[in-house]
Amino acid sequence: MQRIEWDQFFMAQCFLISTRSTCTRLAVGATIVRDKRIIAGGYNGSIAGGDHCIDKGCYVIDNHCVRTIHAEMNAILQCAKFGVPTEGAEIYVTHFPCLQCTKAIIQAGIKVIYYAEDYKNHPYALELLEQAGVKVEKVNFDKSVFAMKI
Repeated sequence: MQRIEWDQFFMAQCFLISTRSTCTRLAVGATIVRDKRIIAGGYNGSIAGGDHCIDKGCYVIDNHCVRTIHAEMNAILQCAKFGVPTEGAEIYVTHFPCLQCTKAIIQAGIKVIYYAEDYKNHPYALELLEQAGVKVEKVNFDKSVFAMKI
């Protein structure tokens, strides 16, 4: 059996985490990594203890569900809650981050974004990432890693 590459391993974590999503529109997972170690994970869903879209439906304003916290934000907030520094870390995400998550990623000091799927890639997000010197790389994720025999 052959070991999977680091990018495939961390992206697989993102897709696994995304299965906890309570969003009915798009399941997203994020994994924050430093020195090849996972320091946090997040998926998109409601606040802890709150109503979930899968139970109550989406709460949509201006074509955005305001009930949902994005996966990237949940992962960053998990680090903040438990005092884990994100400076110099990398983030893996199933989908390209939205503009607000992009700004949070930059402010958190994360230096690299790896993502598997394009999703409404905002031109200003790309501009901000370039200004901040954050590397962005699309990962060709091979979902067959889930089918590997143990």
